[in-house]
Amino acid sequence: MEQDVESPATFKPHKLPKQAREDPPNKIAERDRSRRLQRYVQKDGKCNVHHGNVRETYRYLTDLFTTLVDLKWMLNLFIFVLVYTVTWLTFGFAWWFIAYVRGDLDHLSDIDKKWIPCVENLNSFVSAFLFSIETETTIGYGYRVITDQCPEGILLLLIQSVLGSIVNAFMVGCMFVKISQPKKRAETLVFSTNAVISMRDGRLCLMFRVGDLRNSHIVEASIRAKLIKSKQTKEGEFIPLNQTDMNVGYNTGEDRLFLVSPLIICHEINQGSPFWDVSRSNLHTEELEIVVILEGMVEATGMTCQARSSYVSSEIKWGYRFMPVLTLEDGFYEVDYNSFHDIHETNTPSCSAKELFGARSRLPFTWSLGSKLSQQGLQMSEQENKRSPEYQGKILQPERNGDIANIENESKV
Repeated sequence: MEQDVESPATFKPHKLPKQAREDPPNKIAERDRSRRLQRYVQKDGKCNVHHGNVRETYRYLTDLFTTLVDLKWMLNLFIFVLVYTVTWLTFGFAWWFIAYVRGDLDHLSDIDKKWIPCVENLNSFVSAFLFSIETETTIGYGYRVITDQCPEGILLLLIQSVLGSIVNAFMVGCMFVKISQPKKRAETLVFSTNAVISMRDGRLCLMFRVGDLRNSHIVEASIRAKLIKSKQTKEGEFIPLNQTDMNVGYNTGEDRLFLVSPLIICHEINQGSPFWDVSRSNLHTEELEIVVILEGMVEATGMTCQARSSYVSSEIKWGYRFMPVLTLEDGFYEVDYNSFHDIHETNTPSCSAKELFGARSRLPFTWSLGSKLSQQGLQMSEQENKRSPEYQGKILQPERNGDIANIENESKV
């Protein structure tokens, strides 16, 4: 008879993620808590995203110019010097090799000077290197000159002249673009430290302030705002760091700024706002981040500049308003940047905009209904009083009294 033999079951252990393998279990919870405060964009505008496991690195070489421009200054200067040095050494070796093959180096001690070299006064590799530098940089001291009896030297001269021009255009272009990059221009575009939520024109609004420290202005400046918050769809799909547009005046044109003095950017919290259901009590429990982007052209160079900043939930102050910074002086307006980040507390409802809208929509309806009912009741009561004989007697009594008074006056006369 066959017997069932229990074979030991083999379970394949699950492969732990890299973070769980590297970190002890007691540190995972601490890191999870710190991740809640992790920024997507730093306050200075730098994006806190690192690209890892990029296998198709050849794509960086397809756009070599942009790759060189994006490098750091020290590495860029190193490549700049290295490219020129390599080209000078390469063509210097080529000039020395031509002189060596033709035998010019063997006839250096000829007294009769009947031997015509390819390059006059080229007697070593150092002199060939110097001649290469003079040729590529078009210095031309006149001491070393190529002769017309060397066709291979003429061909090499043409090649070095063309390639030298290409190298000069490429490297000088990279340096010029890197120097003229408007990244440093964004350092003088400032954002307020905090964003505030308060009432403006009877509506709950989220506001932040922007300013330009330079006298040369940003042309065609525009502002955008995005909410960075993870979400889960109805189908159960988790979308990390989902980006939602926040309307800062796109429909009315208020997003296009004339940034001469500091401006307060306003986002109205309405039904289309992601803060529609957010109240004061649950604001700081939300894991969200507002990224603001200011774009425009630099007036001096005409290049596009972009400045970025962000606000996490702890940097959004509910029930506050910005202090004024613009004052009128004798013949001009003065901006006090010492008060640029200052805010003061103001009366603001603690409920969400949705609850505030619901309360307002109910109150006018009850008021109008009650007033209408009371108005109808007054009209009915007035009609009943007019029909009663007492009301008619009161109307006739003044007339009679008036008639009696008139008769008495006439009799006295």
